[in-house]
Amino acid sequence: MEESQSKQESSTKVAQHECQEDVDPTFKTKKLMEVELMKHRVQLERNLKLRTFPEARTKQVEEALYPLLTCSSKSKNLFQNFTKLLLFKKLCQRGSENLVRESWYPCVPEEGGHMTDIQDLFGPNLGTQEKPQLVIIEGAAGIGKSTLARLVKRAWMEGQLYRDHFHHVFFFTCRELAQCKQLSLAELIAQGQEVPTAPIRQILSHPEKLLFILDGIDEPAWVLEEQNPELCLHWSQTQPVYTLLGSLLGKSILPEASFLLTTRTTALQKFIPSLEHPCQVEVLGFTLFERKNYFYKYFGKKKGGITAFTLVKSNSALLTLCEVPWVCWLVCTCLKKQMEQGRGLSLTSQTTTALCLEYLSLTIPGQHMRTQLRALCSLAAEGVCQRRTLFSESDLCKQGLDEDAIATFLKTGVLQKQASSLSYSFAHLCLQEFFAAMSYILDDSEERHADMKNDRIVETLVELYGRQNLFEAPTVRFLFGLLSKEGLKEMEKLFSCSLPGKTKLKLLWHILGKSQPHQPPCLGLLHCLYENQDMELLTHVMHDLQGTIVPEPDDLAHTVLQTNVKHLVIQTDMDLMVVTFCIKFCCHVRSLQLNRKVQQGHKLAAPGMVLYRWTPITDASWKIFFSNLKLTRNLEELDLSGNPLSYYAVHSLCKALRKRGCQLKTLWLVECGLTSTYCSLLASVLSARSSLTELDLQMNNLGDGGVKMLCEGLRNPACNLSILWLDQASLSDQVIALLRTLEAKNPKLHISSTWKPHVMVPTMNMDKEEVGDSQALLKQQRQQSGDKHMEPLGTEDKFWGPRVPVTTEVVDRERNLYRVQLPMAGFYHCPSTGLHFVVTRAVTIEIEFCAWSQYLDKTPLQQSHMVVGPLFDIKAEQGAVTAVYLPHFVALQEGIMDSSLFHVAHFQEHGMVLETPARVEQHYAVLENPSFSPVGILLRMIPAVGHFIPITSITLIYYHLYLKDVTFHLYLVPNDCTIRKAIDDEEMKFQFVRINKPPPVDALYLGSHYIVSSSKLVEIIPKELELCYRSPGESQLFSEIDIGHMDSEIKLQIKDKRHMNLKWEALLKPGELRPALPKIAPAPKDAPSLLYFMDQHREQLVARVTSVDPLLDKLHGLVLSEDSYEVVWAESTNQDKMRKLFSLSRSWSWDCKDQFYQALKETHPHLVMDILEKLGGVSVRS
Repeated sequence: MEESQSKQESSTKVAQHECQEDVDPTFKTKKLMEVELMKHRVQLERNLKLRTFPEARTKQVEEALYPLLTCSSKSKNLFQNFTKLLLFKKLCQRGSENLVRESWYPCVPEEGGHMTDIQDLFGPNLGTQEKPQLVIIEGAAGIGKSTLARLVKRAWMEGQLYRDHFHHVFFFTCRELAQCKQLSLAELIAQGQEVPTAPIRQILSHPEKLLFILDGIDEPAWVLEEQNPELCLHWSQTQPVYTLLGSLLGKSILPEASFLLTTRTTALQKFIPSLEHPCQVEVLGFTLFERKNYFYKYFGKKKGGITAFTLVKSNSALLTLCEVPWVCWLVCTCLKKQMEQGRGLSLTSQTTTALCLEYLSLTIPGQHMRTQLRALCSLAAEGVCQRRTLFSESDLCKQGLDEDAIATFLKTGVLQKQASSLSYSFAHLCLQEFFAAMSYILDDSEERHADMKNDRIVETLVELYGRQNLFEAPTVRFLFGLLSKEGLKEMEKLFSCSLPGKTKLKLLWHILGKSQPHQPPCLGLLHCLYENQDMELLTHVMHDLQGTIVPEPDDLAHTVLQTNVKHLVIQTDMDLMVVTFCIKFCCHVRSLQLNRKVQQGHKLAAPGMVLYRWTPITDASWKIFFSNLKLTRNLEELDLSGNPLSYYAVHSLCKALRKRGCQLKTLWLVECGLTSTYCSLLASVLSARSSLTELDLQMNNLGDGGVKMLCEGLRNPACNLSILWLDQASLSDQVIALLRTLEAKNPKLHISSTWKPHVMVPTMNMDKEEVGDSQALLKQQRQQSGDKHMEPLGTEDKFWGPRVPVTTEVVDRERNLYRVQLPMAGFYHCPSTGLHFVVTRAVTIEIEFCAWSQYLDKTPLQQSHMVVGPLFDIKAEQGAVTAVYLPHFVALQEGIMDSSLFHVAHFQEHGMVLETPARVEQHYAVLENPSFSPVGILLRMIPAVGHFIPITSITLIYYHLYLKDVTFHLYLVPNDCTIRKAIDDEEMKFQFVRINKPPPVDALYLGSHYIVSSSKLVEIIPKELELCYRSPGESQLFSEIDIGHMDSEIKLQIKDKRHMNLKWEALLKPGELRPALPKIAPAPKDAPSLLYFMDQHREQLVARVTSVDPLLDKLHGLVLSEDSYEVVWAESTNQDKMRKLFSLSRSWSWDCKDQFYQALKETHPHLVMDILEKLGGVSVRS
């Protein structure tokens, strides 16, 4: 039956064809062509289904360059082992004509973009809320772009990234793809997969679910021009590769598909004429923390890794260079070679070129390889000229490389062999460019033809990179470095030849002379000059900065001739190091401003430079910055306002200011996070005959103690200061009188403030009546709220500020609504809630504890975000609060959490808004210039990790006040004040009260299970607790421990279920079972027989102080000298640091030990309170 039906259908089709042939004489010819084409398609599909594709590139060198940047397929969390890169997502809406980046033509940082992470590459644009189809990953050579691209593919394959967004992801290395002359779309897709995943028709049926990753789009010598859309070929038809890619990117083919491109340059228009409206993401390299991680992953966390990183940390310039992953690998490789060769570890290199030369001297064995090394340089230069990175065996032989030499270069890792072909390549493109640069210098043309040779080299470089991007090219930077005195000296040693310095130096002048004559000096040029470090060259080139055409930063559309101030965006620590090094040789730059925010800081009066920065600066970079500062004899004004400065950074600054060569007269440190601890350093500068005449310290929480220290410096006859800008609203009357006395004694000294909230400024209230000052306003607010029942809270609920603690009052206990009236401008914090406020004037703030379930359940964010802190409904007068510190309980020190995952959720009438905090620190996220509504911290979840993240947790123990048989309730919950308050209230209903015990020292993981046990045989139900987050309105998990009659002490423990490691323990004594804890007796001042706190509790402090560095910062300058500080800081673990600190304390006076105790109370208050409570009121010297 089926056969007859088939015959009937066949005859029907034949009849139809005959009719069509009568109408169209060409029908028969067309049909024959279609039959042939169909045969070709069927055969191609069969081939594609049967074909297996080897990986496009060997992983050997990737793993060598980036150890553990990728992990095994069995890894539960690919991102946990990935050494994280800083990513900056640009927000400037640019067309293809504006993709060329000029260092002198930056976006204003606030408008330029924001930090992002790999999960958000295809997320909606903050401005338009549109999801991009084209993402361009850009960045300097060796910064980690290719590794990032491979991670995207790998994470997608393992189901950890973009699984809902894309059904198919294809990865291509463009340098390999360029070797294919002709490809069809089907063959291209086949090459982009490690194994075929589906038939080609099925893949192409949903083009919006396809992602093409093109790594190194700018490497081949091609122009990706699209073909005429009307002539678009079938997916099985072959065409030139560059045409196929051009059609894909130009949306002639698969217009709904998405693309991820990696490139060194944003000047892509010459490669891809049809490129429009991409999302640009710049890779900025490793943070300081990730540099340390890299070393530990390369060497392991054993002695080798710690020793290597400690050595690098001692060389600030080298540590800064290591923010580039490729340089990190280079440094690790050099140190590893030294270890293998039994040498003492030593690495003094200050530039990337010097590092490469060190690498060669350690890697290339013996003098017999010199000829082969020259041949390798020629191969590299030929590849650079032809934009080739893959070489056949015949290419190597043509250059004179024999089999033994090739084997040696493969063994040492200079060359690598591709797994997918018989091709060879250099271990990294940067390495090829370094060898190419050496080849240009080794060219043995006769000296009398040197000018012709130099012209030819420069023409080649300009043709390769273009005039505008010439100084961005690594080859050119390496040339500058190799043509330095040290570079030529090392090359002569390597190749046993003579390289006339004067002749070779002409090449540099040729490069500078042939570059665009009127081009503004760019950041790339400064990098080239840094690699060379020749004083004469630097002085000559930097002198030409004067009178350059640059745009105003707030008017980028128009350029103006501005001889007064230059504007420059610096993205990284390395940029900062390079710029400040070069400024030393710029005689006309007398003012320097480093602004993280454009609106902050003063307007420079003297000719100078403004540097814009959008990421925090590390202490190592500050050290380099300030060491260059003391050598910059022409610099008179420095504005660092808005940059948060650590104690270590201010110490480096003051050290530079005390040097005789430093000519700085004006220093602005507005809103730099300075406290009273820093003032001793600043006072030492005032007393040291420094040239400083003006100092601005406004918007810092210096307090009375800090200002008194400054007064000591101001009294010194050597002090030259004439203007001191200082907030006086928060100072006591005694200190203000002290300042007035200093002014009276020194008529040249003027102490003032640009804003004076303590001065009576008439304002109108709601009844049109004048209210004199902020104090009167507070009185009025108190009167207006007088009808409400107010109830003061305990000491820990007070807000600690510039003067005495401010009491928090209960407005409505059922609603958990509280009010605090902050009396003046300053910085306030509440230990109980973890909230901090920075206010500019007297203000009343209302705080209500909220439950996330009231708000979050109404949004889809539960699938992508998790709660990591309390939710507060805060109300305050608009503009009075300049910053709020919102608490969170994520343990950042564990190293796997990224601050860019944190968001501040605002629940407003029209919906919820997510905001990126200004910065994220260990216990809080900072929101600047906030608008208030119910706000709290959310963490965007990492795929495959979910809620399993490290957190700081607390244990809460309750017992019944009046029952003879003792029963404990033990809770293990996140460190959230709203949860703690909810549990307190619930337990209080049943007359249970809390016993204060210290929390777990180590970070615990949400979602993990823990076992509760006791030192005695007691009943515990349940014995297993899950550490989870439950909203304050929900019932919390706890274990009930039935003790019975408690006549002796009992120890409770919590262990993790998986490994049974001890996570927490507490000793409970019968005497503790009372409603209130005993008061701590004050220490008598005349009690020399008593032990010091630190001596009496040495063992506990060594074991339980979890964060030593903040403690060291507070002791630095007061108790610890710089050398002592660095000795303790260099220890690898917190316990070793504490032991070293105690070994130094043997020579301390009583006052020094008192300083230690005060610093410990500030950094570890819970630990100190717990130790004192266990003493039961025994006095110690404090």
